[in-house]
Amino acid sequence: MKIHSLLHSSLLVEDLPRARAFYEDVLGLIVSSERPSMSFEGVWYELGPQQIHLLCLPNPEKGLLRPRHGGRDRHVALGIDSVEELSRRLDAAGIAHTRSQSGRAALFCRDPDDNALEFVEIPAAGQ
Repeated sequence: MKIHSLLHSSLLVEDLPRARAFYEDVLGLIVSSERPSMSFEGVWYELGPQQIHLLCLPNPEKGLLRPRHGGRDRHVALGIDSVEELSRRLDAAGIAHTRSQSGRAALFCRDPDDNALEFVEIPAAGQ
């Protein structure tokens, strides 16, 4: 047996409309129509062949003190085309973020439910 790919990452959210506003309005993700009927609310976003699943369920770690810098916490890393553009979007939305401490073109932020996200700039082919 060989594990050959990551299919999706699930994040717990307690307020689905608030989470959707962040993921759709700030990050620009588009809802997938492929989410099957489940016993709880949620939404799926397509990211190429992978997905992010937001699961509207109680967070068993609510109130746990998380590191300010998301790179020192468990996180999901997403490839983007412009760290500067994302930084401007996050600033406009009043969302705190930190640059990668490694010096890479990357930044970290947290969603409204305190899930850490990393965004790594990946130049388009031919640049």
